[in-house]
Amino acid sequence: MTTKRLQLFFLLALAALALSACGTQTQVNNWPGLAADAERAYVSSGSFIYAVNLNNGAEAWRYPAKADNALHYYAPPVITPDGQLLIGSAGTNHSFVSINPATGKDNWAQPFAGAKGAWIASPLVYNDLIYAPNTDGSLYILNLDGSLVDSVELGGALWSSPVTDGQVIYIASLDHHLHIVNLANPESNESIDLGGAIPGGPALNTDGVYVGTFASTMEYVTAAGDHKTLAESEGWIWGPPALDGETLYYADLEGNVYSYDLAGGKFNWSGVKPDGPIAASPLLIGDQIYVATESGTLVVLDRDGKTVLEREVGGKIYTTPVASGELILVAPYQAETALVAFSADGNQAWKFTPAK
Repeated sequence: MTTKRLQLFFLLALAALALSACGTQTQVNNWPGLAADAERAYVSSGSFIYAVNLNNGAEAWRYPAKADNALHYYAPPVITPDGQLLIGSAGTNHSFVSINPATGKDNWAQPFAGAKGAWIASPLVYNDLIYAPNTDGSLYILNLDGSLVDSVELGGALWSSPVTDGQVIYIASLDHHLHIVNLANPESNESIDLGGAIPGGPALNTDGVYVGTFASTMEYVTAAGDHKTLAESEGWIWGPPALDGETLYYADLEGNVYSYDLAGGKFNWSGVKPDGPIAASPLLIGDQIYVATESGTLVVLDRDGKTVLEREVGGKIYTTPVASGELILVAPYQAETALVAFSADGNQAWKFTPAK
């Protein structure tokens, strides 16, 4: 898929979500979400969330038990400190649910049903509260029992997971703005125009966040709302950057991977270009950088940008890989399999294909 076609795919997905939010019957077609704990991987794909045993790749459960055409799951699920699995639907049923990850059963008697739009972003859980952004432009604040505490209207479609420094929450929007919300008083918030849509979330540093935009820039924004452009890229930046000390790693839809030296204000290297557009974020493990491409390849780079390993997964990969124990988990889109696990040496450990 060329960059222009991937941009068109984004625009079509946005239009589908808008229709879904208005109640029009349309199926949102998007890539899967992925999360994992020490025992199971959780793949949100279409009408189901699948729990997969990490030791053998077998299905542990699926939610709901039977397909419901009004429910579509694409956000990466979030596991709370008290052991809940949280996710919302991007379908015409906008329910937001809590699941017991051990059993696949509902934790709440009733899902939260107060949102007007689709759930594409993962929620943030902090200090026993759930901060859940929705495509209707609102941040919904819930107790861990699913009851509504507050809702804050921010504007724009909110597609990415928030981050917090304990004082403020940073939330990116498709309307070009990064919202800075005061934790103590959520109605007190500021919006910074970064000049391009921000479908991916920010990466947190001690004094602010780094965030990539569809204006092909990497921006730094402080809690006070000051911001500067750190660097430009050849293409749109979709996934959140990955921060490692004074080095920032990110990729763009032209297929480039970048390593930026924050202390020196310059690239360590750029122009590393595996084999296709990159929407997923880089995954950092030790001295290696795992990059998944739209062409269905998992590429492993060293800190100098040299290719250490390549594995053909199949399909198209837009979802950021996830590490759990010794496994690297990859969830391809439009592939024969829904999840592939690789060992640290790059060998395939198992793959998971849902039963019909």
